[in-house]
Amino acid sequence: MTNPKTPTSIYNTILMKNVIYILIAAFTLSSCGDDKVSSVEDLISQGNLEAIRAKKSELSEQQKSLDAQLKTLDSAISTFKGNEKLPLVTTVIAKAEHFEHFLELQGDVQTKQNVLIYPEMPGTLQRIYVKEGQQVKKGQLLATIDDGGMGSQVSQLKTQAELAKTTYERQKRLWEQKIGSEIQFLQAKSSYEATENTVKQAQSQLGKSSIRAPFSGIIDDVIKDQGTVVAPGPGSEVFRIVNLSNMYIKVDVPESYLGGISKGKAAIVYFPVLGDTVLSEVRQTGNFINPNNRAFSVEIPVSNKKGNIKPNLSAKVSLNDYSSENAITISQSIISENAEGEQYVYVATQLEEENTAIVNRKIIVTGKTQGSMVEVLSGISDGDQLVKEGARSVKDGQNVQISKNKTNE
Repeated sequence: MTNPKTPTSIYNTILMKNVIYILIAAFTLSSCGDDKVSSVEDLISQGNLEAIRAKKSELSEQQKSLDAQLKTLDSAISTFKGNEKLPLVTTVIAKAEHFEHFLELQGDVQTKQNVLIYPEMPGTLQRIYVKEGQQVKKGQLLATIDDGGMGSQVSQLKTQAELAKTTYERQKRLWEQKIGSEIQFLQAKSSYEATENTVKQAQSQLGKSSIRAPFSGIIDDVIKDQGTVVAPGPGSEVFRIVNLSNMYIKVDVPESYLGGISKGKAAIVYFPVLGDTVLSEVRQTGNFINPNNRAFSVEIPVSNKKGNIKPNLSAKVSLNDYSSENAITISQSIISENAEGEQYVYVATQLEEENTAIVNRKIIVTGKTQGSMVEVLSGISDGDQLVKEGARSVKDGQNVQISKNKTNE
């Protein structure tokens, strides 16, 4: 079975036939030249002016026809004699440069300082000193609970403790002067120490009536209203406090990347909702592979100077797992694949002054892919001129015309 003719071959065939027809016609006219000359001489000898003018007009028309046919022949000769029309391509220069590959993962913003504050003693929420969104410092008083008269009890205990202290100090001086019995001195000392301990315990219990900030942060929610009866335990949370300055993202990394992800590796964090990007690095990698998803955890801290990053905010994290200082990277669009699954590109060689060249197919081995660029491990070298536009339409060993304006220098 023969292949169908291309439009170019059909055009050449028709053109050849036309040339042959024109040559035959020209030969026929030239073979009749002697008869026409003799006819002209006869007409002149006869002296018939009208016949001579008519013959001149006839010969002029034949001359015009021959001129047109000669022009057609010249055009045909120029077409067959001229250069072949070469495929037009553009090229790009392969360059060795720094290359980084990033693993893309999904994560959520977290903070270790996001807690609910519960009361430590039962009672009525006597007063609330803060409101939602307020910035507070560690130890700042947030609210007080009715102590049920415990403050008065502490005052009485302090008075008793002062008396016990005075008694103990006097007994001590007497004992040092060898006055009084040892048992009196020991009893005074024991009473004083017991009273002091009682005061400390009462003060500690009284301190539970004051709700204070466990760390610096923002009051995210005031859950209970003033006057509400509260008690320790679930369901009695009073405040939610969040520290937005110490945020981080936790992602699960597949175990296959265990050798590429380590502390200090670069990380790019993008928040789709905010349209904002934060540059960071890996702060900590987990030492445990989760058997459920075969992954280990990684923490990436994020700065929150604007205060717009919130806990549980979704983020896209790109972790640097591979870098090369002298890598050749090319666009995926210029890579082709043969029937054996081998990848190849076309390299332009033997560049002429007319910007023509010969393209040679080179089998390549590729590595990591980042976006539209692919790292080439072998097959091409730094400085090779690769066919870019037109790579799908050329063949191995074919002559091509390189576009000057689009060649990447």
